[in-house]
Amino acid sequence: MEKLTLDVTEFANGGWAVGRASRKRTVFAPYAIPGEKVRVEITAEKKKYVYTRLLRVLKPSPDRVEPSCPHFGVCGGCHFQHMRYERQLQAKREVTLDQFERIGNVKNAPVQPTLPNPEPWTYRWEIALSPTKEGGLGFWSPVEKRVIPIESCAIARPELLELLQDVDLDLPGLRKLTLRVGDDEALLAAVEVDGVEPPSLEADFPISVAIVLPDRTAASLVGDNFTVQAVKGRDFRVSPGCVFAPSPAGMELVVDTALRYAALTEQETAVDAYSGVGTLTAFLAEQAAQVIAIEKNPDAVADTAVNLADCDNVSLYEGAVEETLPALDINCDALVANPPKTGLSREATKQILALRPSRIIYVSSDVATMARDGRKLNRADYNLVEIQPIDMRPQTYHVDLVGLWEK
Repeated sequence: MEKLTLDVTEFANGGWAVGRASRKRTVFAPYAIPGEKVRVEITAEKKKYVYTRLLRVLKPSPDRVEPSCPHFGVCGGCHFQHMRYERQLQAKREVTLDQFERIGNVKNAPVQPTLPNPEPWTYRWEIALSPTKEGGLGFWSPVEKRVIPIESCAIARPELLELLQDVDLDLPGLRKLTLRVGDDEALLAAVEVDGVEPPSLEADFPISVAIVLPDRTAASLVGDNFTVQAVKGRDFRVSPGCVFAPSPAGMELVVDTALRYAALTEQETAVDAYSGVGTLTAFLAEQAAQVIAIEKNPDAVADTAVNLADCDNVSLYEGAVEETLPALDINCDALVANPPKTGLSREATKQILALRPSRIIYVSSDVATMARDGRKLNRADYNLVEIQPIDMRPQTYHVDLVGLWEK
């Protein structure tokens, strides 16, 4: 394939660095930093852009550092270990500005500096593994297009790495094994297998085991089928198949920002759409007269009922946001939307706008879909006040965001 010498100029969404080999073609390169001169090889070619792999760095940036993990660049879980942490934070703000201009049609969006994670390493309380051809467990490598054996991970909790050495599950049809550790150091293995019959399994070490079914609900095989995570001193039960922030410390930053944007008084009503296991709901309830939480995952609803047992001002609805919002007869002062990475559906956006909340607080783990949805809010006469990037996933290109729109 063709080789190019590239002057890197900026970052693009997805962890790519960008340069131009000619006026007509944009070149995307991995593991490079703006200001560097690099040698790359084309791996995929389109009419107006090409993707490449990094061959060598000809002129390194002062922000370049030695990666901490031997698997970096191969396993695909991290994208920014080659950069100083401060530069990672800057990159995430730059990409947020770029996406809101390109997709959201907002030039010079009010994007604040990225909030750093107090735990930039060993923060992940959950890792997902797949069986290797050799018989062990590992991570999918987008570089080698296969599952590669993993012995270490610089962003995973040490307890998970210790457990990984002891795990020897010989399950027919095993597709995925997710290991979790709670704040109480309790361990949980969640297995996904082909077929509907749960396997017979015994564990010879202190760990709970659950099977995750196709509908994302879970059934316990050994012990409890949940872990407990703490956010701002409050415990939250999290079942397999339920979404929870990869970094509890990062989630605290999300909570603080969302509460600041919500600016609730004790006389106001808030809606927490896509409420998950009730993390944001719990803290909204401390500041509002009433909170309505909406979640369609039945296991997450069950977790929320446990997690918010002490909250008497929360109404919990099991169902889709698109179907539940029209049935509410309320005056909504603040609505928190924390949708999946795909963002708000057309119907969800319609129903949120029909509710006419005074303030919309949008929590997102995908800057592109947030920029897309934000454009719709802007068109509906909501004013974009501020966007706060948060480094929920250090060493990766992913950026979590909290945005405030006001009527």
